[in-house]
Amino acid sequence: MGYRVAVVGATGNVGREILAILEEVNFPVEKMHAIASRKSKGVEVSFGDSTIKCEDIEQFDFSSVDLVLMSAGGGVSREWSEKIGKAGPIVIDNSSAFRQDPDVPLIVPEVNPDDAKLATKKNIVANPNCSTAQLVVALKPLHDAAKIKRVVVSTYQSVSGAGKEGMDELWNQTKAIYGLGDATPKKFPKQIAFNVIPYIGSFRDDGYTDEEAKMWDETHKMLDPSIKLTVTCVRVPVFVGHSEAVTVEFDRPIEPDEAREILREAPGILVVDKQEHDGYITPVDAAGEHAVYVSRIRKDPTVEHGLSFWVVSDNLRKGAALNAVQIAQLLDETGVISPKSGYRTLTV
Repeated sequence: MGYRVAVVGATGNVGREILAILEEVNFPVEKMHAIASRKSKGVEVSFGDSTIKCEDIEQFDFSSVDLVLMSAGGGVSREWSEKIGKAGPIVIDNSSAFRQDPDVPLIVPEVNPDDAKLATKKNIVANPNCSTAQLVVALKPLHDAAKIKRVVVSTYQSVSGAGKEGMDELWNQTKAIYGLGDATPKKFPKQIAFNVIPYIGSFRDDGYTDEEAKMWDETHKMLDPSIKLTVTCVRVPVFVGHSEAVTVEFDRPIEPDEAREILREAPGILVVDKQEHDGYITPVDAAGEHAVYVSRIRKDPTVEHGLSFWVVSDNLRKGAALNAVQIAQLLDETGVISPKSGYRTLTV
């Protein structure tokens, strides 16, 4: 007995990861539906020990399910999420389509779980940007201990954040540079192999990109609108795993050892921080893992109460699929959703 679940965008990187994580965490699924566009109808995807065939979004009856995990991009979400919500199930949306909608909660369960009660306003819950998710997991416990005044972030974002096409481009360009093919950029504006690109998204009038704006808008919505935040987003030639160099200014003194203890006690975080060659985490180390890793915690002597640190997480997991599944678990545990079969997780 459990939930009837539909994963929209089941053939994509994040969709497949959602299916894998639902199985890993033993989310109570009675019936699973893989939903995709008409051109992917009949394509098989894995769920647990079985394979399921994708169904056409245009033909699927969403009133027949309890929960929809949407991972098909902003355009599909804007077309479908509100219609699906009105049909009954709650939609957990991985796109940016509803993140700033005042009637849609934007949730990272370690940061603002109480916002789950707002989910029934439109029957939509938004999942944050991949870089924002890991950032706010690290900032939340520190902000609770010593109020954050200002944050400066530089991201080092893997190509999987741009989907399968981004991963293919890095792979193909890497081979091409060794004489085996064409290295002309297609997905990215410049060569990504053996290079970094200080541009993700599209430029705004103020010179920032919309990817950078997402990070401060979403941090303000979930954590605290009074935090001053400036961001530079950079695409790097890494397949999976986003990294961030973070500098924080607090309203009181906070020593690195105090910050380490606070972060070690916080949910969803693993601190790996020693001054030796294995004393920090890289994207390769974080790939496939659930945690947000924090390393290289040290004082910033350029401001009165400053710390700098390094944050790494698997962007396909905590930055997308894992957070969506954790939202589903939160909705279940708090009783915001319950399956039509009558089953619900009992919490003490």
